[in-house]
Amino acid sequence: MPRHIGIVACSPPGAALCYQLLSTAVADPPEISIHAHPFETYMHHIHAGDWDGVGALMLDSAHRLAGIGADCLIAPCNTIHHAMDFVEPRSPRPWLHIAAEVAHEAQRRGFRRIALLGTKLIMESRVYPDRFEQAGIEYEIPDPSEREQIDRFIFDEMVGGKFTGDARAYLEAVIARMQQRGCDAAGLCCTELPLLFQGIETALPLLDSTRILATAALERSRQC
Repeated sequence: MPRHIGIVACSPPGAALCYQLLSTAVADPPEISIHAHPFETYMHHIHAGDWDGVGALMLDSAHRLAGIGADCLIAPCNTIHHAMDFVEPRSPRPWLHIAAEVAHEAQRRGFRRIALLGTKLIMESRVYPDRFEQAGIEYEIPDPSEREQIDRFIFDEMVGGKFTGDARAYLEAVIARMQQRGCDAAGLCCTELPLLFQGIETALPLLDSTRILATAALERSRQC
């Protein structure tokens, strides 16, 4: 089992948070390596809908990390998991899938209906719904106008390290509305969202996808 975790990075704040969690959560952390292609290169392919291109970037990072000894791979960016079906069969090392780990944690904690928050692509794709349905968990996504505004906050502010009170208040209001629609937890399914809510209580318990992924990777490393 792995003692060397490879992080395939996309957005800088999320990758930095994941590294911090991995390196400080336990007294004897595993070896950790990061490889990142420029965020703008990822965004060029994402905006073009070129998921093979996104996958090729991920695979290049995977091969580089495997080449320096990484035993397993994680990508703290939720959005690029849209390319994971292309990546996993070609990968030199196994991956932990962020949506699968969030679904397992929701199931473990007994949540039944998750408010799915993230980039517009994540909220509207099958990345999370497929894993939630496999775990017997229902989900809700915000209304179309809310999805657009959340996406703007993420890409116009958060990926550049800007976390504003306006964004926080907006997301808090969305979470409160999702509670009224029957959700019993909110999935922070964008790596930047946990940074927005540090130390903040919301109307629903939060499932921090970055922390959940890091915890699962550490548990894998402890099994060696």
